[in-house]
Amino acid sequence: MSVRPENSAPCPICKKEYAAKDSAFFPFCSERCKLIDLGKWIDGDYRIAGGTATDWDVEAGEKDEL
Repeated sequence: MSVRPENSAPCPICKKEYAAKDSAFFPFCSERCKLIDLGKWIDGDYRIAGGTATDWDVEAGEKDEL
């Protein structure tokens, strides 16, 4: 079992260990990994479970008012 330095963290994209405390892109190790993650959200690779907003509005009896 290896011991990780106190301020070291694995990048969630590339899994590389990096100095989290010194990273301008935390929780990512680089701008590249940050942009890859953003692309995954935009492409729909990541999703938050639940119904659509329309379903929630109808169930609650709410209407959009401008």
